[in-house]
Amino acid sequence: MVDRLLSVQQVAEVLGTGVRFPRRLIEERRITFVKVGRHVRIPEWAVEAYVAANTVQPVAAGPAGLRRVA
Repeated sequence: MVDRLLSVQQVAEVLGTGVRFPRRLIEERRITFVKVGRHVRIPEWAVEAYVAANTVQPVAAGPAGLRRVA
């Protein structure tokens, strides 16, 4: 089955950003995209992969609680 292709506007809505952010990702080749004529589409799996690759895991606090910065 072929994955859904999203427009730049749809990707912006999924990521909760403006359209400039996904356009910058495309320009910098930081996300996979497909050119359909003069239109640019981003596969849904590519958005999911981008989010997964840029997800930062929390750091577990030590037994003393939060760390203090001197």
